[in-house]
Amino acid sequence: MTQFVEANGAKIPMIGLGTWELSGSACARVVEQAIKLGYRHIDTAQVYDNEREVGEGIRASHVRRDELFVTTKVWTTHFGPNDLMRSTKESLVKLRLSEIDLLLLHWPNPHVPLEETLGALAHVRELGMTRHIGVSNFTVALLDRAVAACPAPLVCNQVEYHPFLDQTKVLAACAAHGMALVAYSPIAKGQAKKDEVLARIGAAHGKTAAQISLRWLVQQNVPAIPRTSRIERLSQNIDVFDFELSDDEMRQIFALGSAKRRLTNVMFAPEWD
Repeated sequence: MTQFVEANGAKIPMIGLGTWELSGSACARVVEQAIKLGYRHIDTAQVYDNEREVGEGIRASHVRRDELFVTTKVWTTHFGPNDLMRSTKESLVKLRLSEIDLLLLHWPNPHVPLEETLGALAHVRELGMTRHIGVSNFTVALLDRAVAACPAPLVCNQVEYHPFLDQTKVLAACAAHGMALVAYSPIAKGQAKKDEVLARIGAAHGKTAAQISLRWLVQQNVPAIPRTSRIERLSQNIDVFDFELSDDEMRQIFALGSAKRRLTNVMFAPEWD
């Protein structure tokens, strides 16, 4: 059901489940349900404090491990080489997995030399703790630096991307490096459903505004990881492969984008493109 994007040796399923803010038994249940509905890409992070529950959901689904693509992210306080190794081992223990499919640096951390962190990230890959490595929330300049400094290929940059946020520069940089851009907040934290253009295009296809947002990303070869705690939304979010947006509809959606409509802008964020 779920198609893939290939990037530097990784096959990343096009629609995944984001688990930010999901916790406890509800998190385990949503992960289990998502996998049973056909999701094969599950995204978590050390700082979400739910790796244990994500692992429970994976086991409860009874889907073979080699069919799943599990991503987690190293938090910025663990970017020193020894800390990165230790925290990755902890993530594996919590998830109860022998390896992660994709391990990302969650945000840039200017207080630890990027070269050291990337060396450690490549090393945990070499040791077999993760199959692939990448970054998250990196700007074009940081991405160029990371690729130059990393001894192993980086497969993606996970960033906020939805119809209201123009990410043309980062998309182009990822493409130039053979990397995927993976979109978090792909339906703009629910704001997509309030947009008239998306709703109108959705009505023409018998789809919701959120589904139009996701399809717009799919047609750019951008994997997306929408988060929801509602089972009915899980079904909708993955049901975006049975229709196609026209060139004109794609253009109308691109026209909604601006550099100013970023929803996630923490104090320690880099200087965005």
